Amino acid sequence: MRVRIRLLDTRPLRSSQAFRDLWIGTSVSQLGQQMANVAVLAQVWDLTRSPVGTGAIGLATGLPMVLFGLLGGTLADAVDRRAVLRATTAGQVLAAAGLCAQALANNNSVLLLLALVAVGTGCSGLGAPARRTLPVRLLPADQVAAGLALTNISFQAAMLAGPAMAGLIIARWDVPAAYAIQATATAFSMLAVIRLPAMRPEGTGAAGGRRRPERGGWRIVLRRPTLWGAMATDLSTTLLAMPIALFPLVNEIRFGGNPRTLGLFLSAVAVGGITAGLLSGTVTRWRRGGLVQLSAACIWGLALACFGLAEPLWLALGCLAVAGAADTVSVVTRSALVQQETPDAYRGRVSSVEHVIGVAGPELGNFRGGLVASATSAPFSLVLGGLSAVLAIAAVAVTNAPLRAYRTPSAAAQPTAPGAVEAPAAAGQVASDARREGGAFLAADKRSA
Repeated sequence: MRVRIRLLDTRPLRSSQAFRDLWIGTSVSQLGQQMANVAVLAQVWDLTRSPVGTGAIGLATGLPMVLFGLLGGTLADAVDRRAVLRATTAGQVLAAAGLCAQALANNNSVLLLLALVAVGTGCSGLGAPARRTLPVRLLPADQVAAGLALTNISFQAAMLAGPAMAGLIIARWDVPAAYAIQATATAFSMLAVIRLPAMRPEGTGAAGGRRRPERGGWRIVLRRPTLWGAMATDLSTTLLAMPIALFPLVNEIRFGGNPRTLGLFLSAVAVGGITAGLLSGTVTRWRRGGLVQLSAACIWGLALACFGLAEPLWLALGCLAVAGAADTVSVVTRSALVQQETPDAYRGRVSSVEHVIGVAGPELGNFRGGLVASATSAPFSLVLGGLSAVLAIAAVAVTNAPLRAYRTPSAAAQPTAPGAVEAPAAAGQVASDARREGGAFLAADKRSA
């Protein structure tokens, strides 16, 4: 079969003004957030001169993100998601303004600084599940994966450019300037959120609609093979084969601890991800999303196992670039599958599970890798982790036929999204489709109970 190479699919930016506005606003906000991350790191270090202090940043960001992310999933399935995003984005703007104010006031309290970081992160986590549900509501079914690819590449670009820009800005104007840019960027993203159409969960209408079932996102995921299979695949890649914590040790063992080499490791992963994003039109048009995710996840594990064995620098960087590209493909296809396989009345809670796995998996994976490396060596930890991930993914593939057989819905299978250029479907038809979809999901849930 001949594979046609396609560049980044930009149809979502043309077909939905609401998605285009949201994408631009989110891209600007992410760039500001990456710059603020560097400013927080620099300010905490200046205040504490302690790795314990900088390590506390992880607690101030990780705990609110997980706790409020779970709460946000339930909230996103109960009320208008646009209202959730407006409130949480406003909270992020206030937290960013607070960071700028405390820096201008020469704050000497690291607790105040971390509290403001936690407030901003908590607001982000609370709104994350609602935000994850937007592409599938704003775009035709055959463009959802392309929309997620656009979102992913903007995040990768922010990860690559943000820290470098922050370093230049902080060196010239100090940390208040970086915080001011973050506050401005977040306020700019608020404009796109305000302009969103109403996003009340479908199938749970306020007047005469079916009452929203009271059950958590984890239970919903475990009763749907495609959902637990996609998330188990993602968890296998991060929990078993996350390499970031091992980069300094590998650099010390093989490349003399050169800080430039350490920076190249991180850049290679980002370059691979951006390259895959620029060529994502090749995979976002493939309908076998389950097989694409499983294949990309296996490539991630194999590439990192090869990185553990690589002696020349060029080979090590090449392996990391391949891993970064595979990760982008896996993330995009998984996200599209999860959103399209979940009835809209459940998307908030299911998105909260996906969000928690995305936040906790890499952190636990880095911890696991460090423990194994401390007992053996960094190369052994990388090879063991990469091959273990491949075996775990293969087990998911063998035991989960629905995931292997999954096909992305065609555009005709979904009513026209709000904000799309095409004429919208009748409201009654949309409600009818949502009720049938949610009813089938509930019936399958009851049969498996």
